[in-house]
Amino acid sequence: SVPVMVDFYADWCGPCKMMAPVFADLAKRQRGQALVAKVDTDRNPEVATRFAIRSIPTITLMKDGKEVARQVGAVPMGQLEQMVISAR
Repeated sequence: SVPVMVDFYADWCGPCKMMAPVFADLAKRQRGQALVAKVDTDRNPEVATRFAIRSIPTITLMKDGKEVARQVGAVPMGQLEQMVISAR
């Protein structure tokens, strides 16, 4: 019943490393309002393929089991929060 935001990343990816603390902070801020998760594309290539991840970091937002937004590349906290707000 809450939006689900997924960060598709890899440990070797520089922009992914930049986004890691931002995404961790987002998870704390959105506790109870959204589910925030991470998927390592190297360890879970089948999941990355299923979601057609072609570049990382890619952040997807799901609502009611359907993707409603996608952002490729590093973005500021405010943009991530707006994605979540738009899905409520």
